[in-house]
Amino acid sequence: MRMYAGEPTSVAGPDEPLQAPPQPATAKRPSVVREIIETLLLALIIFVAVRAVVLNFRVDGQSMEPSLDNNEMLLVNRNAYFAFDEDQWLGWIPGVETDPDAEPSYPFGKPERGDIVVLNPPESASADKPYIKRVIGEAGDTVEIRDDQVFINDVQLDESYIDEGRDWECRPAQTCGPLTVPEDSVFVMGDNRGNSEDSRYFGVVPIENIIGKAWITYWPLEQMELVPHEDYPELSG
Repeated sequence: MRMYAGEPTSVAGPDEPLQAPPQPATAKRPSVVREIIETLLLALIIFVAVRAVVLNFRVDGQSMEPSLDNNEMLLVNRNAYFAFDEDQWLGWIPGVETDPDAEPSYPFGKPERGDIVVLNPPESASADKPYIKRVIGEAGDTVEIRDDQVFINDVQLDESYIDEGRDWECRPAQTCGPLTVPEDSVFVMGDNRGNSEDSRYFGVVPIENIIGKAWITYWPLEQMELVPHEDYPELSG
């Protein structure tokens, strides 16, 4: 047999089977069960993370009309008034000295006049479910209601969100003021003043009772929008 350049030096005999060239190893695909478990775990992590920031809330009743309607669905920012308590967060670390009497700090600010908030009402309220109200008085404000008008530090509020067609009054049994809002508390009222159980009935609300700030209305879809913050320029002078 003649050999030519480039030919292999050995060949299979007539009785030897030809061997296929080795194929590259392929990675094993994860099982379907594993993929499902990983997807569910990822979905759970995302759900928990979102729930830590926002909360679904359904408006129950007419106390915030015309600003918010009955059965309207909202997203509530749970961290809008996050309080950082140094002793609670750092006191357990060995060697770190904290002041147990120090006031908590609010990195994103405290509730402001004009915010719409969801809150756990005080024990004196008639219901134990969360309420939604508007912050009217901040800590240090003197609140007084007279002639169906709200006065802060003896200045009448211009409340454009009030439906002028609805009559309301502050009855003698209610808190009509003058009342000075204590530290770390707020005075809240519903926009539908004639049909709202609020601070006129159960007094001021500690900030720690506030669940979060109303952020977005998302249902009905045609009413989807950011919940506006109300300003009171008449108090800035």
